[in-house]
Amino acid sequence: MKLLLTSAGIKNSSIQDALVGLLGKPIAESSALCIPTAAYGHPMAGLGAAWRFISGQEPRCRMVGLGWKSVGVLELTALPSIKEEYWVPMVQETDVLLVDGGDSLYLCHWMRQSGLADLFPSLRETVYVGLSAGSMVMTPRIGEDFVIWTPPEGGDDTLGMVDFSIFPHLDNPDLPENTLPAAEQWAAGLGNPAYAIDDETAIQVVDGTVDVVSEGHWTLFAP
Repeated sequence: MKLLLTSAGIKNSSIQDALVGLLGKPIAESSALCIPTAAYGHPMAGLGAAWRFISGQEPRCRMVGLGWKSVGVLELTALPSIKEEYWVPMVQETDVLLVDGGDSLYLCHWMRQSGLADLFPSLRETVYVGLSAGSMVMTPRIGEDFVIWTPPEGGDDTLGMVDFSIFPHLDNPDLPENTLPAAEQWAAGLGNPAYAIDDETAIQVVDGTVDVVSEGHWTLFAP
């Protein structure tokens, strides 16, 4: 997959240009599937979070409302009860997966339980756009600071599709605890590279090559 791992969605023209570059065609000609599952696992999300994401009614975190040719909903908690032939071809044929924020470990659990994570290595041309937890789930681990929902197997391990961790929403005024010193302390306990990124920043990963796309500020911490 081609990854665009954001802190808060498509926040500026640089991140949007990166998205269009990964798609290889305009957004208006591209099909999308949105995945709201992570919102259900986070106490701060609230019952309306999934609806706002699906409907594109979240102007602070532009994802679904960008003007896609078509948008479908892929609810991971429903997939184990659905025949694979009903949803796997839909995933394989879509241009982009839009993955909402919320709880990273809850999202990781359902990506594995649903079988979606097993498909990822075969989706060579699919673009994956993560928002906050939707980005963090692709990392090796999220760090104990971000553990809220506890998976049955415990721990803070996530999918490991990239070799670095992500501290999102750096210096967000609504999250006063998300400071650079806090991010540095978080990174010190990980044992792998880690990025702290603000909401104007995204990390693009294609064939193992990592590029930071930013109109804001970010920091890379070595292990």
